[in-house]
Amino acid sequence: MLKVIFACVHNAGRSQMAAAFFNQLADPAKALAMSAGTEPGECVHPEVMAVMREIGIDLSNAKPQRLTEELAKDAQILITMGCGDKCPYVPGLRRDDWPLRDPKGLAPEEVRAIRDEVKLRVKALIEQENLA
Repeated sequence: MLKVIFACVHNAGRSQMAAAFFNQLADPAKALAMSAGTEPGECVHPEVMAVMREIGIDLSNAKPQRLTEELAKDAQILITMGCGDKCPYVPGLRRDDWPLRDPKGLAPEEVRAIRDEVKLRVKALIEQENLA
């Protein structure tokens, strides 16, 4: 079982979207995704919950969580979300960085564009790793 962690600073937007798409699109017998952050926020950004709800994904029960060694111990891949120097690093994990804008406070059409790019990147990762 491949475990992927999607991480950003606050774990309240991009990483939540990525994990939700991954777990919806990947074969659950082959892989699982989680999301986490280095400085977790209080809740998922309302604008992110709204645009995900538009496509049938409910993030109302998603809670930002801290990226810990315990959380990352059996993961193989860490995908960070373009947070620069604040991006988390976990020794031993294969790492990739997706340079995505933070959706916090953006207009709905901008958040939708970020959501759609996240979905495309997740689909490409699933295909590349043969996890469908």
